[in-house]
Amino acid sequence: MSTATATMDHADAWRPAVNPWVIALAVTLATFMEVLDTSIANVALPHIAGSLSAGQDESTWVLTSYLVSNAIVLPLSGWLSSIIGRKNFYMGCVALFTVSSFLCGLAPNLATLIICRILQGAGGGGLQPSEQAILADTFPPAKRGMAFAVYGMAVVTAPAIGPTLGGWITDNFTWRWIFFINIPVGILSILLTSRLIQDPPYFKRRKLSETRIDYVGLGFVALGLGALQIVLDKGQREDWFESHFIVILSLIAAAALIFVVIWEWRHKDPIIDLHLFRDRTFGVSNLLMFMLGFALLGSTLLLPLFSQTLLGYTAEQAGLALMPGGFTIILLLPLVGFLLSRYTPRWLLLFGLAMLSFSLFHMTGFDLQVDFRTVAMARVIQAGGMAFLFVPINTAAYAFLPRDKNNAASGLMNLARNIGGSVGISVVTTMLDRRTQLHLNNLASHLGAGSAALRAMIQGASRAMVAHGASAAGANRQAYALVQGTVQRQATMLAYVDCFWFLGVAILSMVPMVFLIRKSKPGGGMAVH
Repeated sequence: MSTATATMDHADAWRPAVNPWVIALAVTLATFMEVLDTSIANVALPHIAGSLSAGQDESTWVLTSYLVSNAIVLPLSGWLSSIIGRKNFYMGCVALFTVSSFLCGLAPNLATLIICRILQGAGGGGLQPSEQAILADTFPPAKRGMAFAVYGMAVVTAPAIGPTLGGWITDNFTWRWIFFINIPVGILSILLTSRLIQDPPYFKRRKLSETRIDYVGLGFVALGLGALQIVLDKGQREDWFESHFIVILSLIAAAALIFVVIWEWRHKDPIIDLHLFRDRTFGVSNLLMFMLGFALLGSTLLLPLFSQTLLGYTAEQAGLALMPGGFTIILLLPLVGFLLSRYTPRWLLLFGLAMLSFSLFHMTGFDLQVDFRTVAMARVIQAGGMAFLFVPINTAAYAFLPRDKNNAASGLMNLARNIGGSVGISVVTTMLDRRTQLHLNNLASHLGAGSAALRAMIQGASRAMVAHGASAAGANRQAYALVQGTVQRQATMLAYVDCFWFLGVAILSMVPMVFLIRKSKPGGGMAVH
C-alpha cells in the first residue's frame, strides 16, 4: 500500500521541464489547424468539383473521406500511443497531416484528392485526443480548467471561422490554398513538439513484440465507425432508408459496433478501453460532450444557411454574424477555467445548459425581417452557453480516472463530440427538409382557388406589376410566382424555427444528467468523503 502511495505521489509530483502554458499553446496550434480543416473545405466544394471535372455528388466524398478516417483513428489513439509513445504518436500525426495537406493541394484529380484526404483525416484523428491527454498530464487537477480553456478556444472557435476563411481563400486565391496554409503551421508544430514535450515517467509504453494486437477489434472498429460516418454524411442526400446503399451500410454499422462492444468488453488487451464507462461521471461526460457537438455543429450549419437563403446575406456577411460568438468564446473560456478552480463543475454545467437552451429557444423568435444585430446577439448568447459547457465537461471526465487512462479517455471523449456533430448535422438537415415540405403543404391548403385572400394578393401584385410596365398576362404569371415564392420562404422559416426548438429541447433534457456526475472538489480533483 505504501509503495502504491509513493508511486502515486511521485506521479503527481512530476512536472514538465518547461512552462506548462508554453506546452499548451504548442499543442493547441496543431489541433486548431486540424479542427479548422473539418469545415474549411465545405464552401470550396463547387470550386473543387469544377477544377477537377467532377460532379457535385462525387465531390462530397472530399468531406466524407476525411470524416470517416478521422472517426476511425479517434478511439484508437490511446492504444496507438501506448505502443509507440505519446510524443512519437503526436508528432507522427502532425507530420502525416502536414504532408497529406501538401499532397491535397497538388492533387491532379478527384481520386487522388480523396486518397490524400483519407490520409489527412487519419493524421488529424490523433491530434485532439493526444492534446487532451498531454494537457491532463501536464497540468495538476486544480489548473486543468484553464488548460482545457485554451484547448477549447481552438476546438469551438475553428468550426465557426472555417467556412468564412475557406470562402475568402477560395474567392481571392484558389481552393488549393486551403490545404497549403497547413504546411507552415504543421512544420512549426513539429519543431515545438520535438523540443518541448516529453512523456511523463508514469506513461507505460508497451513493447510491440509483447503486445497481442487485437486485429478482430481493429477491423470491426474501422468497419463500424466508417460505415456509420458514411450513413450520417450521405443519408439525407440519398433519402435515408429509401436507398438500398444506406440501408445496407446502416445494418453493417449496427452489427459491427454491437460486436465491437461485446468483443472489446471481454478482450484482455482491448484497443478501446470500454471499461472506462464503469465510471458514471465519465459516461455522463461523454453523453454531454455528444450533445455539445450535436448542438454546436447543428446550429453552426443552420445559422449561416438561414442568413444566406432567407435573409439574403453573402457568405462573408453570414460569417460576420457568427464572428461575435467566436470572440465571446475566446473571452469567456479563461473565465470558466478560473471559476472551475473555485466551484465544482456541476454548477457551471447547469448554467451552461440553461444558457445554451435559452439561446436556441430565443432563435425560435426569428422571422424573415430579423436584423443582423439580433442574429449576431443570439449567437453570442449561444457561444456563452457553449463556453460554460466545454471546459467543465472535460474537467469532470478526468476527475476520477487514473492518470494512465488519460489517453484512452481523450480518444473516447473526442469521438463522442465528433459523432455528436455528425448526428446533429444529419438530423437538422433532414428535419429542415421534411418540416419545410410539411409547412408548405399546410400553407398551400389555405390558398385554394376559392381563397379570397389569395385572389386579393394576386390582384394587388398584378396591378403593381402592370403599373411598372408589365403586360396583363405577364403580370398575372409573375404575381402567382411571387406568391409561390413567399409561401416557400414562410414554410422554410417555420422549418428553421422547428429546428431551433428541437435543439433547445434536446439540450434542456440534459439538465438531469448533470446530477449523475459525482461531486468533485473545485479544480476537478476527487472529493474527499
